[in-house]
Amino acid sequence: MQQWFTDAKLGIFIHYGIYAVQGVAESWSFYNGKMSHGEYMKQLDGFTASKFDAKHWADIIARSGAKYSVLTTKHHDGVALFDTQYSDLSVMKATPAKRDIVKEWSNAIRERGLHVGMYYSLIDWSHPDYPSVFESGIVPADLSQVNRFSSPVDGIQDEETWQKFLTFNNNQLREIMTNYGTVDLLWFDGDWERSAEQWGLPVFKEYLRSLSPNVIINSRLQGHGDYKTPEQGIPITRPEGAWEFCTTINTSWGYVHDDHKYKSLNQIIRMFCDCISMGGNMLLDIGPMEDGTIDPRQEDILLGLGDWIRAHEEAIYGTQDGIMTRYYLGGSTLSADKKTLYLFVYDAPKENICLKGLCNPIKKITVLHSGKELTHEIHGGVPWFDIPGTTWIHMTPAETHEQVSVLKLEFDEEVRMYGGAGTVVTHN
Repeated sequence: MQQWFTDAKLGIFIHYGIYAVQGVAESWSFYNGKMSHGEYMKQLDGFTASKFDAKHWADIIARSGAKYSVLTTKHHDGVALFDTQYSDLSVMKATPAKRDIVKEWSNAIRERGLHVGMYYSLIDWSHPDYPSVFESGIVPADLSQVNRFSSPVDGIQDEETWQKFLTFNNNQLREIMTNYGTVDLLWFDGDWERSAEQWGLPVFKEYLRSLSPNVIINSRLQGHGDYKTPEQGIPITRPEGAWEFCTTINTSWGYVHDDHKYKSLNQIIRMFCDCISMGGNMLLDIGPMEDGTIDPRQEDILLGLGDWIRAHEEAIYGTQDGIMTRYYLGGSTLSADKKTLYLFVYDAPKENICLKGLCNPIKKITVLHSGKELTHEIHGGVPWFDIPGTTWIHMTPAETHEQVSVLKLEFDEEVRMYGGAGTVVTHN
């Protein structure tokens, strides 16, 4: 795993495509029978990207505190946001926009010093060589047999046609990975409709690495990815290895006109803290409008998140997962040298913050955003058995941040937590 990804903590996901014209669910609206494939594709005529400003997007993303961004270069509908030689179904050729969105976006993202991630759907429900329940892009009348989470489709009706489709994918991916500078991350989707053998893994992954040796690949590659991508539900326990939680800013991935159910800034910050407390990243999704503008509500959340991160960045960047919640009922991170513990305080305390199982003496405690020093006391403990007491940090609502507060605990040695039977635990 590349170190930049582990250190990044926050990425911004962007679902942008023709589905924003009518504000319908990206690809799924025709898959689930909400509209016909033909009606869905009529949105090509309304996609103008007339106010799309890649530099503004990049500015908002950089100011959010994110270190990378991932753009949907092609969703399951097969409509490419880039200039492809291998299909006429692209915003360059089939819409009034006639702009290479991927080119403009990737250049702007790099100019801000951020890492570039490309989302690419392995499946293509509009491609004539993709033998699925959507033969030639026509939705079947009986949708009751269609299940996104069913096992991969058994067999391939025509092996020669299937190989043609795999070649098509390879060609488009080569365009993405060679025409737009270095691609730092590939975010695949749609692997569930075929097996690893049918996708040609692990040879397919070797092909991708031949185009970009250091590219990071997400988990949606039938078990051959580099990191896990839990979606919408924050993990209860820490996933093994590297991971990234992807979630929407409201309830939709793309722009849906009547989706007003936004997560609050406080909820977003708390979710972010939960992720980094368990050593993961958060990939927060936005859905720009058809003309390329970002809903002001989405911008406000991104900018608010960035303000909070800048006030607490030492507790975020360059840190690792913190202590277990059995010691502290909240999130936490540890500095790289493990001599500083950062506690996330989600709610206003009445008089104390409780920390259990701490074996080290605390040198200093400060409220990170204000620099105010706090006092503490220790009650209990059985020193002759090396059992630590309970640490009570004196803190009242007056010391809190308006969103989430962070306490900085400094130590002379690496943080040690009591694990019972003489064991010591330092992180999740």
